[in-house]
Amino acid sequence: MNFCVLGAGAWGTAMAVYLSKLGHSVSLLPRRVEHALILSSDRENKDYLPGIHFDQDLQIGCSLRPVLMECDYLFFACPSHALRDSCKQVKNHLDDSLKLKGGLALCKGLEPTSNLFAHEVIQEELGVNIGSGYLTGPSHAHDVADSKPTAMVLAMDCGEVKLIELQNSLSSESMRIYRSEDRVGVALGSCLKNVYAIATGISDGLALGDNARAALLTRSMSEMINLGISLGGESESFLGLSGFGDLIGTCMGEWSRNRTFGLALARGGKPEDIVRSQKTVVEGYSATACFYDKCKKQNVEMPILSQIYEILYSGKDPLLALSDLMNRGLKVESNRE
Repeated sequence: MNFCVLGAGAWGTAMAVYLSKLGHSVSLLPRRVEHALILSSDRENKDYLPGIHFDQDLQIGCSLRPVLMECDYLFFACPSHALRDSCKQVKNHLDDSLKLKGGLALCKGLEPTSNLFAHEVIQEELGVNIGSGYLTGPSHAHDVADSKPTAMVLAMDCGEVKLIELQNSLSSESMRIYRSEDRVGVALGSCLKNVYAIATGISDGLALGDNARAALLTRSMSEMINLGISLGGESESFLGLSGFGDLIGTCMGEWSRNRTFGLALARGGKPEDIVRSQKTVVEGYSATACFYDKCKKQNVEMPILSQIYEILYSGKDPLLALSDLMNRGLKVESNRE
């Protein structure tokens, strides 16, 4: 197959490297022309994925139109807030993209200005004739590029035949791909886990201990299922790779940007200052505000998410947030409480 990866951060680069190793025709298209020239010369992304060298067959693109002319599937490896602009650029060349079957979001977040899911943004801009969905799950970029064992879930509305064909094309001895028709559930799990990774970073940064982390992850899972069902997702999706799997990977991984953000908050850093100092996007920061708004509209109680929102956007002290969580009214254990 012919794939195009838009965005040459760590994850976009890793996906391009992985697909190229499988023998697919792959074009990696950085946002900046000067970055493309550097990647072409170095055959390595020293800024975002150092130590991983490119196969000679991996093409580095400088212009979108010629890349799209041969593309079967397009991966959007940009931050959530930049997804619509990326889609608009693709839309300008749709008349020349006769082979394009679908666009897959690698980003994990909602569009901040609209609270729309990534597949909704792709569909709005590219139309219903182009499939839209996700490839997501616990996937540290360096591990994927280095061919370490990984499992992910593919959710797309391209029809069962094309979905199975794409699943087979993406799978290998190092990556096992599962398929799903639940785009909402898959999207919610991959977005929400970033919020709880921030919470885990705060907990670990305050040295609250293993008991606290275990309780936090368990109740975070409960919140994810609660909100997910209310928004139309299937509970099974949250127990799968995009839910439970990604939650564990992001909350426990030393590489996690969102967990690292939480650690910095626990050390007394201000959210805005930490975000500005980061080279890569902390998706959980804006996702917290998006989901806080969704919870209010759905009238769904999300105690942990609400406290993270207060810490990030109202300056609440993390220890006070902990006290408020621990002193809530006692309940029967349930995913609906």
